[in-house]
Amino acid sequence: MIPATTLMAFALIALGMVLTPGPNMMYLVSRSICQGRVAGLYSLAGVVLGFVIYLLLAAFGLTAVVMAVPFAYDTLRLAGAFYLGYLAWNTLKPGGRSPFQVKDLPEDSPRKLFFMGLLTNLLNPKIAVLYLSLLPQFVDVSKGHVLEQSLILGSTQILVSLTVNTTIVITASSIAHFLGRHPRWATFQRYLMGTVLGGLALKMALETRKA
Repeated sequence: MIPATTLMAFALIALGMVLTPGPNMMYLVSRSICQGRVAGLYSLAGVVLGFVIYLLLAAFGLTAVVMAVPFAYDTLRLAGAFYLGYLAWNTLKPGGRSPFQVKDLPEDSPRKLFFMGLLTNLLNPKIAVLYLSLLPQFVDVSKGHVLEQSLILGSTQILVSLTVNTTIVITASSIAHFLGRHPRWATFQRYLMGTVLGGLALKMALETRKA
């Protein structure tokens, strides 16, 4: 139903999204390093469920409610901006650490890891906006079955995200050890990540809804 070229283009956009530093990557990396790959995979399962929820909302048109009600959208937007700012501060503050640096954190149960992964994803309003604005551009109404096309496209995004994030979870420890042997790279990565997160938080906080 969906041309292969269209599906490939959407998959490439999805790849660019998941490779952009954000709350999901930060959380998955931190848990994978401090508690192991299994903990990272539990967290990833929660993140994936968040994508599924957003996909279903978008596919059935419910995401439009968030965009139509200013209070609902602004609440999500400001919550996401605050969370990004919190991550940025913890990265850039004096004595702050890179998200790839090994650090001691209390171990969380599989249930909490899953829930926090889900919450991290759901608190990012960009996901809702992206599903609402991006999916329609790749849906061909003339071919009918709009719901089916939306589900296929959304499933493609989830598959790309799952593949990339699984790789991140598995290799996070190796990256951490590399940065540990090359402290200059670790410092550069920490400031780069913190600056990106801070910029995203500011942009998100100042963003206004488009009429």
